[in-house]
Amino acid sequence: MRDEPGPRRTRAVLTVPNLLSFGRILLIPLIVSLLLREGSEGAGLLLWGFVSATDFVDGAIARRTGQVSELGKVLDPTADRLVIDAGVVAIVIRGAFPLWAALLILVRDLLILLAGLMLLTHHRGRIDVRWIGKVATFGLMVGVPLVAWGHFGLALPAAATALGWTFFVVGIVEYYAATALYIGDLRRAFAR
Repeated sequence: MRDEPGPRRTRAVLTVPNLLSFGRILLIPLIVSLLLREGSEGAGLLLWGFVSATDFVDGAIARRTGQVSELGKVLDPTADRLVIDAGVVAIVIRGAFPLWAALLILVRDLLILLAGLMLLTHHRGRIDVRWIGKVATFGLMVGVPLVAWGHFGLALPAAATALGWTFFVVGIVEYYAATALYIGDLRRAFAR
């Protein structure tokens, strides 16, 4: 948990960054539907990539316009997890991504969710997202869809698969490194 000064904060709920995060969540059913339907996988992967990319847009807008909000600090990473996890489940169902790799993401996200809920229910605040966590999320947001792209046999499948696994390996290592740091943050929060 950090208390250092940062960008201006607001208590507003209907900010542009929050609306982008809500929008990402609302697009999840469409992404999943496209990924699950044969013949629309490419559109699903492109939409998934576009929606994932807006994660970095809403954060930049929030900081530059002074629209950083407490809701946004919870909503943004929640939207990230939901977008990644829903897409991962869909491509596992389609056989375009291995279950073992999906479980590395899904189990970690479930543990982080449970830890966050525990922290909130004990009124001890929340844990801020760390930079390594953002980098890891980016790696997975790029890598996982690229692996699926290759398995769906879309354009340049071998290159997409190789690049996707490279991003995945780097991203998953960073994901668990960030998790170790979050565990330390969680312990300090409960010690206070």
